[in-house]
Amino acid sequence: MPQQTSINVSVNEKTQHFIFILLNSFSLIAFASAIEPLRLANRMTGRQVYKWTVCTSELNNQVVCSNGTLVNANTLLPEVSKDDTVIICGGTNIKESTSNIILSWLRREARKGIEIGGLCTATYVIAKAGLLDGRKCTIHWENREAFLEEFPNLDLVNRVFTIDKKRLCAAGGTAATDLMLSLISNDHGPDLSNLVADQLIYSSIRTDRDEQRLSIPTRIGVRNQKLANVIEKMETNLEEPISPSALALQAGMSTRQLERLFRRYLSRSPKKYYMELRLQKARSLLLQTNMSVINVALACGFASPSHFSKCYRSHFLITPYRERGSKVFQ
Repeated sequence: MPQQTSINVSVNEKTQHFIFILLNSFSLIAFASAIEPLRLANRMTGRQVYKWTVCTSELNNQVVCSNGTLVNANTLLPEVSKDDTVIICGGTNIKESTSNIILSWLRREARKGIEIGGLCTATYVIAKAGLLDGRKCTIHWENREAFLEEFPNLDLVNRVFTIDKKRLCAAGGTAATDLMLSLISNDHGPDLSNLVADQLIYSSIRTDRDEQRLSIPTRIGVRNQKLANVIEKMETNLEEPISPSALALQAGMSTRQLERLFRRYLSRSPKKYYMELRLQKARSLLLQTNMSVINVALACGFASPSHFSKCYRSHFLITPYRERGSKVFQ
């Protein structure tokens, strides 16, 4: 264990108060990634530059996180002051965890002009409360398509975190650490932020310009730029699929060359790979939204519901209608 120590860095005199709201099935890693940088900032300065209160809307003050661990909150939903920062901690089953009690409380406190943030899927809660209009936001990449279907007019970006007009969003996992390091740097300067990162053994601090996911070549394990460009085209055109011949033309090769490229590196045809991408999106929409199966089919580029059902069953060994029965917004 590192020795208790403090280092002389210039910090603001004011103590910033964070109020963490734990929702049922919240992500423990996102919560820990947010609260630990604050603790370490206090430790490194030798004084309380940050304080926090852990709250919930559950009557017994106990919340179960997504891995089954039981966490005791300090208090129920509190009254907050205009200088406080509220952080909603989400995880799996976010729709079921977004109660009218939470939404009403959030709207009421937002009128004070407070800073409000969401970790992991909690961006959904802030959006549902109507508090993200005219602001950039982000959410875990796995929930992106479902979020856009419900909130098509919001400015959702594929970044690790966003900070925009008193709204903070972290995409999930360790992205909360990057968000907090950015806030610490804004509050007290980069020296303290870097010291905290060193304590966390966090050697690569990401900014609000960094993308969430690994690059396509890294994800597929192939460093072929033409292949990566074609896959990027596919991923951004799932609702209106582009034909293999058009993809090949845009990549500056023949259709046969494109076929060989996919079979060499991915052991499947471009058509099959494209189909798998569309079906993965369809599965996310079925599990995370209330969209009808017909509308899910259309959103994934299937003109015929029967063709969609046939392809879905062939790939996942279950019909889209039965899949809908196990719905969970993760």
